Order: sequence, then C-alpha cells, then structure tokens
Amino acid sequence: MVVASVIGWICFRLRGPYFALSVLALAEVLRLVALNWKALTHGAEGILFIPAFTSKAAYYYIVLAVAAACYLAIRGVMRSRLGYYFLAIREDQDCAESLGVDTTRYKLYSLLISAFFTGVAGAFYMNYMGFIDPGIVFNIENISIMMILVVMLGGAGTMSGPAVGAVIYILMSEVFRVWVKRGHLVFFGILIIVIIIWFPNGIVGTLNEWRARRKAQASPAPEAA
Repeated sequence: MVVASVIGWICFRLRGPYFALSVLALAEVLRLVALNWKALTHGAEGILFIPAFTSKAAYYYIVLAVAAACYLAIRGVMRSRLGYYFLAIREDQDCAESLGVDTTRYKLYSLLISAFFTGVAGAFYMNYMGFIDPGIVFNIENISIMMILVVMLGGAGTMSGPAVGAVIYILMSEVFRVWVKRGHLVFFGILIIVIIIWFPNGIVGTLNEWRARRKAQASPAPEAA
C-alpha cells in the first residue's frame, strides 16, 4: 500500500491512455529495479523457500477466505459514501470535481484498497508456489493481460462479473492446455473482439442491462395527468 500510494500520487495526475501508459512504463521500471537489486530479490535467480503447508486443502481454504473477505470488503465500500464517490468519478470525473469531490484523493483510496488485496494475493501465491522472481511479479504478458480479460469477460463495475470471467478464462485455458495444446492466444484475441462488439459491458453487465430493460418494459406506464 505504501508503494501504491507513491505510484498513485505520480500517475493519477494523468488520465485515459496517458495514465495507462504511465503505469505500464512504471511497472517495467520496477521490474528492472527488482531484477538488479540482487541483495533483496536475488535477481533473475529468484527466491526459493519451503511452503508453510504441505496439503493443498489448506491453501484452498485460505484463498477462499481471502476471496470472501475481498468480496465483502468491496461490497461494503461500494455501499458507503466512499463508494458513491468512486461511482461519480467513474461516470464523469469533471462533473465530480465540479461538485467538490477531490478526485485524485479518492482515486488514491481506491488504489490502496486494490493494492492491499493484491499484496495479500501475491503473498499467498508466493507461499503456495514456493518460488518468486521479478519475472513473475511484473509479468505483463500473462498476469496483467489475464486480469484485464477476466474483468472484460465478466463485466467491469459488477460484483460477480470478475468471478464469472475467471471461471470462463480458467476453464478455457485448461481446455486448450489439455486437449487443443495450441491457439489459445488466437482464441482469446477473438473472444475479446466478440465481447467488445456484442457484450461491451461483459457477460454479467449485459445480462443486468437486459434484465433492467425487460423490467422497465413490463412495468405499467404512468398515467397522464
């Protein structure tokens, strides 16, 4: 969270593609720093250690508890005043600023919440695998792209969307790994195009829109005065 606060203080002064590019550039800088800071990270050799548990069942319950805590925390935040500020900034940052919302401050709060659970998940992953190196921590090609695809699949701005997207992504990845053994990048590229064209709000987001539209059509129109 301390590192995220520094990154947010620097990058949240930018918007749109400039913000995205600055974060990617900063991630590459941090990867090079970690790769060369051998006293701390052991460089490209990484760090090996014995996992805390020998049974995978223990790790399953731990990560299940982490996922549940993350879900409940985000749900609580989004139903609070802080969550309404987040929504206002997402919908129209300029309008939120005109209403007196300190957008940089509240975007930083959202980053700190995300950084906390990301750090917990990273610590869990490191202990589960028994190995960590800069290539894993700053893996843009696989981990970062995977997280973006999962959110796009399920639907950004929804509570259950990322879970739905993760289930689909993992199942399809296993199908390609076990049976097809090739072409997974092409498949996911086509899948992204399909989502952008027909499901711009993701699966859950689009279903919510359809449900709201059908409910509005089914409700009786107000009588004219």
